[in-house]
Amino acid sequence: MAWIRIVEEDEATGLLARLYEEGRRRAGRVYQILKVSSLLPELIDGYIKLYVAMVKRPSAPLEPAEREMIATVVSFENECFY
Repeated sequence: MAWIRIVEEDEATGLLARLYEEGRRRAGRVYQILKVSSLLPELIDGYIKLYVAMVKRPSAPLEPAEREMIATVVSFENECFY
């Protein structure tokens, strides 16, 4: 199994602490997918902005919930379980 150094929630400061807190507010916890990029919080910030732009904003013909469902199915089909 690979080992990736991460910054734990209780060690986070600055931008990373803010991103972790936002993650807890949104999802109830901080997902590992964010933690594996914790050494580069600017990268996490970019990921989140891209995700929001692609999935969360309203646009025709798909609603945000439909885009979330598609993303979940694609992740499952790709055997990506995070």
